[in-house]
This record gives sequence, structure tokens and C-alpha cells, in this order.
Amino acid sequence: MEHVPPPAEELARLDRELAELDARRAQLLTRRAWLLAALRPPAPTAAPGWNPSAWGAPPPGRPGAPAQPWGYVPKQPSAPRSAQNVLLTLGGLLLTVAAVAFTLVSWGSMGIGGRSAVLAAVTLGALTAPVVLLRRGLAATAEVLAALALVLTLLDVYAVHAVAAPDTDGLGFTAVASAVLAVLWTAYGLALGKLRLPLPAAVVLAQWPLLFWAWAAGAPALVVGWALLATAVLDGVIALWGKGPGVRVTACVGGSAMGFSALMVGLALSTTASGPLGAVAPGTLLLAAAAAALAGAWRAPKGFARTGGVVAGLAAVAAVGGVPAAALSDGWRVLAYLLCGLALAGVVRAGLPRDAARGVLAASGVVVAGALVWALPSLTAVLLGPVTLLSDVWAGSPEGFRSALGSTLPWSELAAAPVVLALVAGLLGSAYRWWPSVVRIAAPLGAPRTADTGTPGAGVPGAPGAVGTAAPWPGWSGWSGTGTGAGARRRPSAATLRGVVGAGAVALGWGAFLLAGALLDVPYAVAVAGETALVGGLLALAVRGAGSGRGASAVPVTALVGAVSGAVSVGLLSLASEAAAYAVFGALAVLFAGAAVRVGAEVPRAVFAVASVVWGTVLTGFAGRSLDLDPHEAAPLVLLVPALTVLLGARLRRHPVALPVELTGALGALVAVGLAVSDAPFLALVLALCGVLAAGAAVRPERRPVAGCLAAALFVLATWVRLAASEVSFPEAYTLPVTVPALVVGVARRRRDPEASSWTAYGPGLAATLLPSLAVAWTDTDWLRPLLLGVAALVITLLGARYRLQALLVLGGVALALDGLHELAPYVAQVAGALPRWLPPALAGLLLLVVGATYEQRLRDARRLKEALGRMR
Repeated sequence: MEHVPPPAEELARLDRELAELDARRAQLLTRRAWLLAALRPPAPTAAPGWNPSAWGAPPPGRPGAPAQPWGYVPKQPSAPRSAQNVLLTLGGLLLTVAAVAFTLVSWGSMGIGGRSAVLAAVTLGALTAPVVLLRRGLAATAEVLAALALVLTLLDVYAVHAVAAPDTDGLGFTAVASAVLAVLWTAYGLALGKLRLPLPAAVVLAQWPLLFWAWAAGAPALVVGWALLATAVLDGVIALWGKGPGVRVTACVGGSAMGFSALMVGLALSTTASGPLGAVAPGTLLLAAAAAALAGAWRAPKGFARTGGVVAGLAAVAAVGGVPAAALSDGWRVLAYLLCGLALAGVVRAGLPRDAARGVLAASGVVVAGALVWALPSLTAVLLGPVTLLSDVWAGSPEGFRSALGSTLPWSELAAAPVVLALVAGLLGSAYRWWPSVVRIAAPLGAPRTADTGTPGAGVPGAPGAVGTAAPWPGWSGWSGTGTGAGARRRPSAATLRGVVGAGAVALGWGAFLLAGALLDVPYAVAVAGETALVGGLLALAVRGAGSGRGASAVPVTALVGAVSGAVSVGLLSLASEAAAYAVFGALAVLFAGAAVRVGAEVPRAVFAVASVVWGTVLTGFAGRSLDLDPHEAAPLVLLVPALTVLLGARLRRHPVALPVELTGALGALVAVGLAVSDAPFLALVLALCGVLAAGAAVRPERRPVAGCLAAALFVLATWVRLAASEVSFPEAYTLPVTVPALVVGVARRRRDPEASSWTAYGPGLAATLLPSLAVAWTDTDWLRPLLLGVAALVITLLGARYRLQALLVLGGVALALDGLHELAPYVAQVAGALPRWLPPALAGLLLLVVGATYEQRLRDARRLKEALGRMR
């Protein structure tokens, strides 16, 4: 009788055979392609060696590339040009080494005539040879000899100084020599235009004459700065009109280095000047540097023009601001520079090229950002300083605001910080208020676009070329494009930028108020009241912006963040006084609750409601401290706010704010549990009260699955804690009276609702007895309790398997396994002690091998067990 396999097995067998045939066919085709490539002669223009891509085979290193048989390695084509360059470079280096060795070693053994003859002959030959080589088309060789000629001229200068003018000042001689060599090499490079090395080398030599001259003359730092600036200007001229990219790149690098050095010299002299008159001279240097950078930006390409504008703007601010800053104290100097930086914004009407003007505006932004960063440490101290009060709560009201902060900042040197913040905030607020005019003024510089029309300022009312109207405010108007297609560049719209400006005004204005109170050292009560009122103002702004119905925007979001941060700061500040703490946290709870009621958007409403719950929880903790209660005794008071959140959740039901509020209340209940951990009876009471709250939340259908299980767990845990606190040795006397009625209720529930889960019906009742009995059995030396517990667990397990009840099977099985492990543990330990030490690791390794070999089968068994448990009720 012929055996016919099942269709599935036969199909799998056919698939395997077809796959083997495909693999064999691909192997034969690959071999055939290689043989064709090996037998066919190479093309006349092809490089020697095997090129598999010529016959359709994939190139080496890519998927599907044929393996090269018999160790065949394809030959790589030679690179005659690279080899020529290597040889020429090595030859030039050897000649250079020889020339240096001759100058340093053999020079002294020759007379003056011989020296002159050798120098003249070698240098003249090195300079003349490139001319002949260029005529014959040997450009690479000419470049090498030109480099050798450069080195020879440097050696000539050294030799002349060592023999002909040994008493001459080295710095002065170097200045003259570098100038002469720069001129000679410039003439030589212009005469032989095909050489690429002489002109960049001349630019490098031109960096040193003025600097070495000033150094040799013992000139003051200001003269050195002028020498550096003059060299940078020369480099800029060469970079703009020089011949060839090598010359321009070299000039750009040299000009950047020299110009930066000149600016650093001028800035150092300006900031350390003894008075306004002393700051005029370095200011003149900085202004000259700004003029030079701006002149270069006028004609430079786009990227260089913006960089030049930035340098010009920063140099102008340092020059003009340094004069009044020299007459001011350290705490007010930053204000002088800030005012000059803000004045740079007038460049929009100066008629500069657009890229240069953008660079100057960027410099203005850098100055403003630097001033704000300078004021940041003092603002951070005001916000985070009250954290020090946590170590000594209600120690008494301090005299002034600063003493409550506990900061050691030099407040006298930060006197201008609130003025800086207020000034920038006022300007940003003005720009936000008259935004269309700002966009209209900035239109020549490429103002943000609100429509894809390509016209600066389009979409803004009143702007030139406006199409339609600007996006309404507040609200994000998204992003506008400057083109079409996948590669079109996207930029923020005018409304988006306006929102950022408004947000900056709000944040800086808030910081200015906080800093003003610290700098003035207002009384403690005034500081607390002022910060609380400021939080209320931010909440009003957040509610007004978020409630407009036009989506979230930067201004209300910033106000929201500021309100929460300010509330935390003033809350910490109020911890110095009991009355202040109650007043502040009570006011915060009311303010945030009112904001949650008034706001229209869901996310801010949830944030306000959660914050109100947090402040209320803190108030209940204060109540316990005022009543001189220990932490565990104050824990039930903390549960008042979670109870209110449960009631509020029942009122809100499926409202989006209900879940965040209830979760915050649950965190408050967790805090209460943490407070009661030190005392077991109070812990049991708190756990029971938390179970009551969870049961109250479980009345609602949408909370029942989670809250119901949580309530049962809390009640059981409270029972265990109470029994442990009472040192009960027979917990069954207390748990069985709870288990029996709980199981009766579970049976009634299952009869009424057969689809109800066994965990809901029987889980709490069984756990109430099994788990405490199991915990006591592990410490019981008698045999009766473990025996009875094991029998009960076995019966429960069998009932669970018989009626397919998951809770009975799992709880009974776990209790039975742990009880059996407890009974077998002494014997297992005794047997383990008698075994050789190598045997347990060997058995463990063997077990791992067996499990690994049958891993797939074990995985399928685990999946079947999981599915079987999942099908149980």
C-alpha cells in the first residue's frame, strides 16, 4: 500500500525542492558568467585585470557577487599620475633636506666668495628651472622645484642674517625679510601664472612684516592691534580680488586669524580701560575693524557676507559701548553694551546689502542673548533659592527677600539684571503688539512669509505684496514654504514667529519682576504676596490665551509654564512661616481650581486641576503639622484630598480631566501610605481607607476593572498588616470569617453573571486566607498548619482545574507549590550539602542543554498553557 503524505507536508516538500533548484541554477549561472569573463579578451580601453561588471555580473563586495576561484585576485589598474606625484614629492623633500644640511653644516667651511656663488647658483637655478619645465609641459616637476626655491630663499635669508648682518635685531630683520620675500614671490607667481604655489606662499609671508615690526619696535598693545588689523585688511583685499582659489582661501584663513587677534586686543584694552577717555583709542580700533568687516561683507558672497556682518556688528557694539561702560560700575556695564546692541536693529533702514544686514541683525541678537545669559544666574537663584527652606520649615519669617533665598550671589554687581530683562521684554512686547509694522519694516531683509507667494511679508496685513490676511492670533499658523516640491525649504510663518516673540516677552517680564524684588530686598511678606499675585496674572494670561478656541500658542503655553514654576517657587518661599504657608498654598489651590473651571482647552485644564489637587494635598499635610501630629498620625488627614478627587471623578465621569485628577489623588493616597509606614496599626487603617476610596471609584463602570481589583488588594493587605501588628499567630481565626462570606457572595455573583471573572468572584476571598496562612506557615515549625494548608490548596487547585476557574487554579497551585517547597527545603539543603560541588553546575548545564535542544517544543508548550489559562474564567 503506497503512502500518500498529507497535502501540507507534500507542499512543504515541493517548496524545499524548488528552492534547492533555484539555488543550484543561480550557482551555475554565476560560474558561467565568470567563465565567459575569463575567456573573452579584455577591451582595448579597459584596465588590465578582471572586471566582472563588464559581463553583467555584480561587482565585488555587493550581494550576489561571484566568488573568485582558485585564489584569483583581480589586478588593480596602476595610477601613473599618483606615482609621479609621489616620486616628485620625495625628490623635492630630499633636495630640501640636502639644502638645509648644507646651510647648517657645510656653510662655515667655505669662504665668502664660495658662499655667495653657491647661494646665487642654487637659488637662481631653482627659480629658473620651473620656467623651462613649464614650457615643456612638466607642470608637476615645476611645482616641486618652485617649492624648493621657496625653501632656498628662506635659507638665503637665514644665511645673510647669520653672516652679513649678525648684529641686526632678529625681529626687525625678519619683518623686512618677510616683506621682501612676499614681494618677490608675488612677482614670481604672477610671472609664472601656471604655478599654484608661489602666490599662496607669498600671502603666508605677508602675514608677518607688520606684526614683527611692531614687536621689534616695542610698540604698545594698541599699535600691535593696528598692525594686526592692517594685515587683516590686506588679506581681505587679496581674498576679494586675488588670483586663484588657493590664494583666496589662504588669504581668508590669514585674514580671519589676524582680524580675530586684532579684535581680541581691542576688546581687552576697551574692557580694562580706566575711564571713557582711555576706551576711545581701543574703540577706534574696533570701529575700524567693524568698518573693514562691513566693507568686505558688502562685496563678499552670501555666507561670507553674513559672517562679515556679524563681526562688524559685534565690533561696533564693543567699540561704542565700551566708552560709557568704562564710566559705569561693574553691575551696569552690560546695560551699555545691550543698548548699543539694540541700536544695531536700525540696520534695516541703512540700505546695506541684504546678507550683510542680516549678519548685523544676528550680531544684535547675539548681544541681547549674551546680556540675558548674564542675568540668568541671578534669576535661577531667585527661583531655586527657597529650596534651602525645606531643611527648616516654619522656622520664622526672615527680614528680607534675600535672606529667604539663602544665596551668596554678589547682588550689587547684578543691579542691572532686572533692567536688562525688563528692557528686552518691553521691546519684544512692543514688537508683538505692532507685529504687522515690524514685518513691513523687515520686508527688505526677507521677512517671514505666510503664504507660498515668494513675496516677503506676504499674508501680513499692510505688508507689501500681501495676499490675503495673516493668520489669527493666538494660535500656530504652521509653516510656510519658500518653494514647491520635496526639496522646498520650510520656514516658520509670521504668526509663529509672533508667538515666539510674545512668549519671550512674557517670560522675560516675569523674570524681571522676580529679580526686581530680590535686588530691592523687599520685605518677606511683600515678596510672598507679590510672587503669588504674579502667579495669578500668569494664570489669567494662560486662561485667556488657551480659551480663545484657536489652538495652543506660544504665549499661553509660556504663561502656563511660568505659572506652575512660579507657584512652586513661591510655595517653597512660604515655608519659612506657618501663616504664609497656609495663605500661599490656599491661594494657589483656589487660583488653579478657578483657572481649571474657566479655561477652555483640555490640556491646560488638566494641568490646572492636577496642580490644584497637589496644593490641596500639601495643605492637609500642613494641618497635621499644625496639630503636632506625628507623620503616621497625619496620614489619614492627607486622604481628605484623594476622597474629594473620588467624589469629583464621580461628578465628572468620562470628562477628560477626570482621569488626571483621580490619578493625582491616588498619588496623594500613596503619600499617606508612605507617612504611615512607620506605625503598623495606622498603616492598616490607611490601607483600609484607601480600599474604601478605591471601592467608591469602582462603583463607576469605567473604573470598575482597575479600581475593583485595587480595592480588594488594599482590603486584603490592610487585613494582613493588622494581623501582623497584633502579633496574631492564628490568622485563620480572623481570615476564615471573611473568606467564607466572600466566597458565598462570589458564588451568587457567578450564578447571576456566568461571564464574570473568577478573580472578581473568588480571588479576594481565597487570597484573604491563603496568603496570610502561607506567610505564617513558612515560619511555623509545627507540621499541622503546612499539612492543612497543603490539603486546602490541593482541593482548591483541583476545583479550579475541574470547573476551569483561573483564580482557583493559580492561587491554589501557587500556595501548594510554595507550601511543598517549604516542607522539602530542609531535605533539599541536606542533599545538596552531601553532593559533590561539581554536580550542581553539571546538572544545571545538562538542563540548559536539554531545554535548548527542545526549545521550540517548550515554547509551544508554554503557548498552549497560556492559551489554556486564558480560556478559563
